[in-house]
Amino acid sequence: MCGIVGYVGHRPALDVVLGGLRRMEYRGYDSAGIAVLDGGELTVERKAGRLANLEAQLDKVGRETMSGTAGMGHTRWATHGAPIDRNSHPHRDTTQRVAVVHNGIIENFAGLRAELEADGVEMASDTDSETAAHLVARAYTDGDTKGDLAASVAAVCRRLEGAFTLVVTHADEPDTIVAARRSSPLVVGVGEGEHFVASDVAAFIEHTREAVELGQDQLVVITREGYEVTDFHGDAAQAKPFTVDWDLSAAEKGGHEYFMLKEIEEQPEALANTLRGHFESGRIILDEQRISDQDLRDVDKVFVVACGSAYHSGLVAKYAIEHWTRLPVEVELASEFRYRDPVLDRDTLVVAVSQSGETADTLEAVRHAREQKARVLAVCNTNGAQIPRESDAVLYTHAGPEIGVASTKAFLAQIAANYLVGLALAQARGTKYPDEVAREFAELEAMPAAVRKVLSTVEQTRDLGRRIADSRAVLFLGRHVGFPVALEGALKLKELAYMHAEGFAAGELKHGPIALIEEGLPVVVVMPSPKGRAVLHSKLVSNISEIQARGARTIVIAEEGDETVRPFADELIEVPAVPTLLQPLVSTVPLQVLAAEIARARGYDVDKPRNLAKSVTVE
Repeated sequence: MCGIVGYVGHRPALDVVLGGLRRMEYRGYDSAGIAVLDGGELTVERKAGRLANLEAQLDKVGRETMSGTAGMGHTRWATHGAPIDRNSHPHRDTTQRVAVVHNGIIENFAGLRAELEADGVEMASDTDSETAAHLVARAYTDGDTKGDLAASVAAVCRRLEGAFTLVVTHADEPDTIVAARRSSPLVVGVGEGEHFVASDVAAFIEHTREAVELGQDQLVVITREGYEVTDFHGDAAQAKPFTVDWDLSAAEKGGHEYFMLKEIEEQPEALANTLRGHFESGRIILDEQRISDQDLRDVDKVFVVACGSAYHSGLVAKYAIEHWTRLPVEVELASEFRYRDPVLDRDTLVVAVSQSGETADTLEAVRHAREQKARVLAVCNTNGAQIPRESDAVLYTHAGPEIGVASTKAFLAQIAANYLVGLALAQARGTKYPDEVAREFAELEAMPAAVRKVLSTVEQTRDLGRRIADSRAVLFLGRHVGFPVALEGALKLKELAYMHAEGFAAGELKHGPIALIEEGLPVVVVMPSPKGRAVLHSKLVSNISEIQARGARTIVIAEEGDETVRPFADELIEVPAVPTLLQPLVSTVPLQVLAAEIARARGYDVDKPRNLAKSVTVE
């Protein structure tokens, strides 16, 4: 959730760090701060609210006071302590020589704080993070780690419990930054005569695309000349270099008012990139498959674990995987998975879906599954993230950076990747012949063009969004794969427009939800194909008729040429005819556009919904 960037090099650190923080604003935050080292001086400024508030503060005090070439910055999402100036990062020790920024939660901070206060330390904030600054300062001045910043940070990390990324500077070592991670994102950027640390490669992509992923419980020291990675005991450790496969232009708005609008339009490309390279010599190929075909043949049960939109992609996956493989599939909210004691063993496959690869609940679900000896396959959009590293196999979605908090292109890419997982299982288990697998993949390859066609006709949906923006609530109905689409449509409207929105399986309408129907209420219905699911289609037509008879405003998403629904649709949104299981890839797009347009009409920031962060890295 929080954004972190650190820099040592030849450029003015203030400019580099502020630029990195701007590119990570999408992660969500409620305060920002920066520290710059200049010779033996450490200068810190921080401010609650948006980054603009911090920049106004810098203008007030004079930016020339921060002229060094080493520094770090932070955007905070409050967990311990209110989002006010004194709780903003960086935090310093009582001598003002040490500065720390922190992402995550230090679970044993209460005991550490009591220990420090008993030693006479006066805390300046309500945060758990400040304890780390005082502990590093104490380690640096006393004992075996005296005068060694890296060793001092490592010693403190060994005492901390929970998930954390720490970035630390000391005025006595002005050309050095030390960073450490446990179950929280941190990457190193490698440049010429300059090095970076950050919670996201977006922070330094303007300057370098060469990066290094740190492993669990690893620490890195960066200077102008290079970087050194160790574990928390000071022993040399291996880190994995990689090249970021997108550049700064991919993270810019490209003329769009909001990133989300740009990302909605990028969905055909995201789908094509996700599918590219996954069918070779007549076989489905995963990215990093450390699970053998025999392991896949032995699978007797599949769990999909995820949160938010990724969870909805898992619900879609259930229909496809069960249909193609005849394996039972359970879809679980990752936040509930390990707490209900699921039945797992060596023949269970757990598919963990996470855009960031750092989602705390999903990561803990992965760890629980591994403890139970289940095999884990990650579906992820972020190279080198923690969830892929701790899994047995990986399928990267290659959707590119998604800046808008509400997921759009990453969601469609997850659906496509989940289909690839289903086909890989069917291929290994022999439940589909090779020509059938090839045919299914060919149909998937046609989907970017189908989504592009939807995008060419969304002006009608935008106009509809503006016309219903004053509604008090909106309901969403669907059947079969249309049900998860309805859930996703409702979630998008909640996230962006702060409206009451609910998604229902249409067959449940008479079991309670029909009581919500009233005059003028917009009800969005995701229709199945009349050819692929004729029985469900006729049942849903009956549902629409019932809704319309009670005065609701029916908004129907239907296949092109489906004239049977036209008499019951106050608003008809047509999408291309595609195979039934693939319909979510086209029917989701109008719902994304609808939610974005309603939010814009209501005057809300589409990219940064209130109270939300892009990546939830604490439970």
